[in-house]
Amino acid sequence: MISGNIEGIRDSILAELENIYDYEIEKGKFVTEEIINLISDISIHINREINVAIDRKSKIIDVAIGDSNSVELPILDISNKKLSGVRIIHTHPNGYPNLSMIDISALLKLKLDAIAAVGVTEAGINGINIGFCKLDGQKLVHEEIENLSVEKACNFNYANIVEEMEKNLRKVDVVEDDREIAILVGIDTQESLDELEELARACDVTVVDTMFQKRNKVDNVFFIGSGKARELAMLKQIKRANLIIFDEELSGVQIKNLEAVTGCKVIDRTILILEIFARRAKTREAKIQVELAQLKYRSGRLLGLGSIMSRTGGGIGTRGPGEKKLEIDRRRIRDDIHDLKMELDKIKKNRALQREKRESSGIPKISLVGYTNVGKSTLRNLLVEMYPGDNTTKKEAVFAENMLFATLDATTRSMILPDKRVAALTDTVGFVRKLPHDLVEAFKSTLEEVSFSDLLIHVVDVSSETVIKQIRAVEIVLQELSALDKPTILALNKCDKATTEQIEMVKDTFKDYIIIEISAKDKINIDVLMEKAVELLPRTLKRVEYLIPYSESSAGAYLHRNSIIEEESYEGEGTKIIAVVSDEVFNKTIKYLIKEL
Repeated sequence: MISGNIEGIRDSILAELENIYDYEIEKGKFVTEEIINLISDISIHINREINVAIDRKSKIIDVAIGDSNSVELPILDISNKKLSGVRIIHTHPNGYPNLSMIDISALLKLKLDAIAAVGVTEAGINGINIGFCKLDGQKLVHEEIENLSVEKACNFNYANIVEEMEKNLRKVDVVEDDREIAILVGIDTQESLDELEELARACDVTVVDTMFQKRNKVDNVFFIGSGKARELAMLKQIKRANLIIFDEELSGVQIKNLEAVTGCKVIDRTILILEIFARRAKTREAKIQVELAQLKYRSGRLLGLGSIMSRTGGGIGTRGPGEKKLEIDRRRIRDDIHDLKMELDKIKKNRALQREKRESSGIPKISLVGYTNVGKSTLRNLLVEMYPGDNTTKKEAVFAENMLFATLDATTRSMILPDKRVAALTDTVGFVRKLPHDLVEAFKSTLEEVSFSDLLIHVVDVSSETVIKQIRAVEIVLQELSALDKPTILALNKCDKATTEQIEMVKDTFKDYIIIEISAKDKINIDVLMEKAVELLPRTLKRVEYLIPYSESSAGAYLHRNSIIEEESYEGEGTKIIAVVSDEVFNKTIKYLIKEL
C-alpha cells in the first residue's frame, strides 16, 4: 500500500514502489543501495518526494509519495524516554540533500531514530545527509552528517548513536523548545537591519546573528547569490537557527530556493510585519484588514512558498487566513479576498456614518500619526485623561507598550479642549519603513480617518538615531493617503531623552513644520501642545447671550463645563450668561437663547 499523494501517478510506478515492501535490509545496515536508487529514479521522474520508513528490525513499514516539498509520515508511538524506533529515508527532487526545516521538525517532534535526505537531479544523486536527535541539556536538538555517498550512507553505523541517545534520554526529562531562533539578512542599511531586529523581537523571535551584504542588484534565484546562500546555510548550522528573515521582500521562487539551500524556514520583512499584525489585531475590522493583506501577499507567491505553507512547519508565517494546506489555490484565495472586501465595505459604511455624525455636530477632529513605537498611544491615553470628554464614563486606555505595532485598532475618543470645545481624538496604527503596500491598502478604511481630520499631531521619537528617516517614512504614507497638506504639529516626543543636537537637527531639517518638544511619559509641554492645537483647529463657535431660569441651574452648570463663559450676572428672572459655544452646545441650549452676538 502506497500512502500519500498518489493522484496522477501511473499504476506501473505504484506497483514498482509496492515492491519495496519485499526488499530485505541486512542487520546493521542503514538502508540498501537498491532502495535508494529506486526511489531516486522514480522521484526525479514524477518530481515528488518519496518516503520510506524502516523499523529497528529492518522491516519496511511505510512507503509514501508527497509533493515537491514534503511527504506524509506514518503515525508513530512517541514516548518521553525513548526514540520512536523508526528511521526515515526520503528524496529531495530539488537536488539539495540538506535537511529541510520540515525534516528537522519531524525528526525532533516524532523522535525518529534518524532521517536521511537524498538529493536527486536528472544527472543523478547529489549526496545524502543524515540527521539524528541529540540532547543539549534538557532540550532536544539535531545533528546532521552531510554529503555522504550512497555507499557510506547505506553502511552508516547509526545503531551506536541511537543506543547512546536512548541511554541519555532515560536520564533526563526533555523540555520542548518551541522558540524561533533567527538569523537576519539585509542588503539595505544597518539601520534597517536593526529595525528588523526590533520587528523580530515584537514577534517573540530570538535573534542570534545577522548577515549584511551591500549589493546594488539582487540575485533573481537566491537574492544574495549562491555563494552567500551557502555561507548562510553554514551560519544557520553553527548558530542552530531555525528561521532566516530577510529585510527585503522576496519572491516565491527565491524563498523556495533559499529554503532548499539552507534547509531552514525563510521569510521576509513583509511576512514578519503581517505576522505581528495578525497577532495584535483585536477588533473584527483589524482582523479582516490583516487577513486581506495576507491573502493578497500570498496570492502572488503560491509558486514555491515551501515550508511557509506547510502544515507541519508552524511558527511565523503560518498563522492567519485561508487554508493551511500546501495545495491552496489562487481561486480559493480570490474568493476569500472578495468575501473579506464585502465585509470590510460594510464596516467602512458604518465608519462613514459615524464620521458624518461627528461632522454634522461640528466637532473638530484630531488624529495622532507617526512611526511605530514613538509614543502615540501613551500620548493618546494622557490627553484623554487630562482633557476627558465625558466625566460620567471612564473609557478604557488603549494598549501602550515599548514594542513595534502595539496599537493596530484605530480608536476615537472625545476630549474637551482648553477653550471648552469638544474634539474627537483618533489614535492610528503606526507606520514603518517598507510598510507592505498590501497592508496600507487593507488598512485604508482605518487610515482614512487621517484624511478627514482637521489637525494631525505627528508624534516623533526625537531621541531615535533614525528620527529623520522615520519622519520621511510617515510622510510617504501620508502622501499616499492624500493627507500631507493637512495642518500638522510635529510633536518631538521623548525630548527629555534626546540631546540638544538631535532636537536641533530635526528643527533644521523640518523648518516648515510647527514643532513642539514634549514628553508624554513625563507630561512635559502637553499644555503648550494643546494650546497650539486649539489655535490651528477651525473655529465654528458662536458668541451668544443666554438667560437661564434659577429653576434650571443644571443648564448653567452644563454651559460652565462645555463653553467659554465671558460674562455672568444675576437678574430677577434668572442668570444672564454671555458665552462662546460650539454648534453642539448651541443646539442643546437654544431654548435659553436671548440673541447671538
